[in-house]
Amino acid sequence: MGNKVNVQEITNELYTIRDMVRCAASLFAANPLFYGHGTDNPWDEATSLVMQTLQLDYTYYHEVLDARLTHTERLNIANLIQKRVEQRIPVPYLTHQAQFAGLTFYVDERVLIPRSPLAELIEEQFSPWIDPTTIENVLDLCTGSGCIALAIHAYLPNPYTQIDAVDISPEALAVAKINVEKQGATEQVHLIQSNLFEQLQGRRYDLIVSNPPYVDAAEMQALPQEFRHEPELALAAGLDGLAIVHEILQKAPDHLTENGLLIVEVGASAPALIQAYPHLPFIWLEFERGGEGVFVLRYEDFVN
Repeated sequence: MGNKVNVQEITNELYTIRDMVRCAASLFAANPLFYGHGTDNPWDEATSLVMQTLQLDYTYYHEVLDARLTHTERLNIANLIQKRVEQRIPVPYLTHQAQFAGLTFYVDERVLIPRSPLAELIEEQFSPWIDPTTIENVLDLCTGSGCIALAIHAYLPNPYTQIDAVDISPEALAVAKINVEKQGATEQVHLIQSNLFEQLQGRRYDLIVSNPPYVDAAEMQALPQEFRHEPELALAAGLDGLAIVHEILQKAPDHLTENGLLIVEVGASAPALIQAYPHLPFIWLEFERGGEGVFVLRYEDFVN
């Protein structure tokens, strides 16, 4: 069952950042929590919760460990620890902060928490698959918080590259708008409400990137409680997890330039995709920091 959180005791008896991190880590370790939204262990989870709640940079973590907290700060942290343990709410939803490709994004329960291995590819400017200096137009399908589109904007060498960030959910686009404005990218990143390519007639892109919903029905039923706080629309993708990917593959050739590249994350649905499209020469990427189920296709792979 794990331990309940005594908010009053934490608030009244603990005084420093060190106290709060230690207490949170102990409570997290004593409860059946799932880690998969930015950390993989109780200590890092506790550190994230406390430092983000206090709006402190991790760079100065050791310098502030013994800093004393106000009663209000202690109460706030104690309440968030309680929500993490008893409601199983992921830390990024509690602090409204998520890291992706070295950037900080606002998130809430209207969007998926960023965690895609695509971050590593973006940081490498999509090398060696495409010359980043040739990329003029990019499409980010199923943009959610806007993290992929904004990371691409941050890392590509051409500051004038235009990026269309598409999502079917107006709620998700409202969050993306917060992040686009926060990153100062309103001239380059354009938010479009569309069911995939529906509102993009006639537009072609040098690069299409997508982290669409790809969780199959069986996996949805087995997800840890933490994932129940994320929008189902951003996760579920039918019996085989490929409902959205089928449509992307069908329509992507009409929206790629002649040298265009399609990069899609499908996670554990990769085997089903390979079986469904034996004629497509998928290239499956490997990542140093972990992650799998991301494929690359070129425009020519569709037309040959």
